[in-house]
Amino acid sequence: MTDSVSVFAGHAGAYHAERRRIVPCFDQFYGTAVEVLGLRGGPMLRILDLGAGTGLLSSAILDRYPDAEVVLLDGAAEMLDQARERLPAGTRTIVGDLGDALPDGPFDAVVSALAIHHVEHPVKRDLFRRVHDALRAGGVFVNAEHVAGPTPWLESVHRSSWRAACIAAGASADEIAAAEGRMATDRTIDLVSQLDWMSRAGLEDCECFFRYLHFAVLAGWRPGQAAAA
Repeated sequence: MTDSVSVFAGHAGAYHAERRRIVPCFDQFYGTAVEVLGLRGGPMLRILDLGAGTGLLSSAILDRYPDAEVVLLDGAAEMLDQARERLPAGTRTIVGDLGDALPDGPFDAVVSALAIHHVEHPVKRDLFRRVHDALRAGGVFVNAEHVAGPTPWLESVHRSSWRAACIAAGASADEIAAAEGRMATDRTIDLVSQLDWMSRAGLEDCECFFRYLHFAVLAGWRPGQAAAA
């Protein structure tokens, strides 16, 4: 078990309840990720959620696309236990590492929220290539991510502004300290580099659709069009 997986496995029970306090832009952040799924139209029937955790993003997607099949992959079984309690019976969950082969596609969308920044940069780049290959033609990759500031000074500004926003949202000092402890395992990279890596993986129209401090929603599409129904 990697450091980040063990940290989040131990935090599974409290993770869901504190999200709105630790992610002050919660509604726009997750809401934008869901909105981006439908930008090009086409079917949205099979979706892979990477680093799915307690199923927050999958739950929001199913609210918009109730007929979709969502497959959740996460390294922490404890997190997926929480997800199964919130998602429809029979939802498929897989305990697995982001460095492993992805479940068989094709998927209409591959999504992730606050997960990929936990892996090393070479794994990120390889994962983006594997995501491209798992998508159908015209399928979309949406990554609601924690990104690094473009300079050390801006990184410090983002971090201090985030602390203030968390306090305003009702987070306790203990919750903020615990979140910062989990951030010690992060392997963040700046927004521009991630968009470049996505493009190099074969995705097109790669763009940032939302940004607030170190929270960003990035997306790119596999070239082509969905097959006619």
